[in-house]
Amino acid sequence: MRVATERLPGVRSVALGFWIDTGSVIERDEQAGISHLLEHMLFRGTERFGSEEIDQIFDAMGAELNAGTDKEATSVYTRVLDRHLERAFEVMGEMVWEPRFGELEAEREVVLEEIAMYEDDPQDRVFDILSRAVFGSHPLGRPVIGSAEVVAGVTREDLGAFHAERYRPESIVIAAAGSVDHDELVRLASASTAGSGAAGASQARPRGAALAPAHRVRFLEKDTEQYHVCVGGLGIDRHDERRFALRVLEGVLGGNTSSRLFQEIRERRGLAYSVFSFSNLYAHSGELGVYVGTRPDNLAQALAVLADELARCVDDPATAEEIERSRENLKGRMALGLESTGARMSRLGGSLLAGLPLLTIGELIERIDAVGIEDLRALAAELFAPERLSIVAVGPDEAAFHAAIAPLVAGGANGAPELTVRSEAQR
Repeated sequence: MRVATERLPGVRSVALGFWIDTGSVIERDEQAGISHLLEHMLFRGTERFGSEEIDQIFDAMGAELNAGTDKEATSVYTRVLDRHLERAFEVMGEMVWEPRFGELEAEREVVLEEIAMYEDDPQDRVFDILSRAVFGSHPLGRPVIGSAEVVAGVTREDLGAFHAERYRPESIVIAAAGSVDHDELVRLASASTAGSGAAGASQARPRGAALAPAHRVRFLEKDTEQYHVCVGGLGIDRHDERRFALRVLEGVLGGNTSSRLFQEIRERRGLAYSVFSFSNLYAHSGELGVYVGTRPDNLAQALAVLADELARCVDDPATAEEIERSRENLKGRMALGLESTGARMSRLGGSLLAGLPLLTIGELIERIDAVGIEDLRALAAELFAPERLSIVAVGPDEAAFHAAIAPLVAGGANGAPELTVRSEAQR
């Protein structure tokens, strides 16, 4: 187990997090959603602390205890006054090492309600549909939340076996930032592990099958006021040195309010309220794309503008002024974000768990400043080539969607790329 701290003078709080090397990407199909359900069950008590007592302890400290699961990691985190650190660590340590999986039926219903809420939200659904289009049957293509069928059938024995396999000391990073002493946190971590009985070797994280870019069109027909559209494809992995160029390119394309997409689609034409670019960097692959939500009468025009801007991104990825503005925006957001103890703790825990180097602010700024126009040109030509992109949507009329995407599927080096069209079923 690794322990990482960053002491920040002048603050009285400590942000503390347990980062566990488990997420939906390591699940088999019949386990889809077990990582997320297990994260919920950590809050349902240990042998010493009941579920309600855990809530009372953190409320009494003026702290919020929370957790999250994504495709490659689970985290449990809080922020407390430094004088409460030992108590917070004691409770969180037992939650992570020794959950008793009590009240399973009640928490199962909570998660099933969360799944139902997610199913009702078209903006959530469209991103998972894009992941299925990009990654296919690979686990990266599944939603983190899992399926109602799996969650409904998970037993305490299933949870116990999964916990024993994945929640191992060597698979966990404990990170803290703020008014914290490193040696003291190591002492707390050592005592916590010694009392838990955690030992033995964890299962290695499986490496997924190689991924090849595919071009697919997927549509989920749903009675919505807007069409929620994503256009995207395979990106780069989190170790790729081009990740700094990707962040700068995103800033130019759709990452902020002065970006091309925001200005052309929202500000100049009023075709959408929400439009942006995004990327997700994983251990062995990545995903990137753009999102726009627009009313039926604006769909065709919004997607025509989107197609023009994606083509422009490949042909002319940025002006000198745009690069400079995006670089400065990126540096500013990074520096301002790291004024938070929570952000610094998350950077420590997430970076160490992912095997990323812990670069100083100066080193990060140097990498960002080194990004030039040729870096953006090469990256845009590779990642936003029409033949690499999938187009997915949630909306009220599939025929109208297919008619509107014509500008997005036209072009490419050899004319219109071959499409695999699929209608998504309601779950």
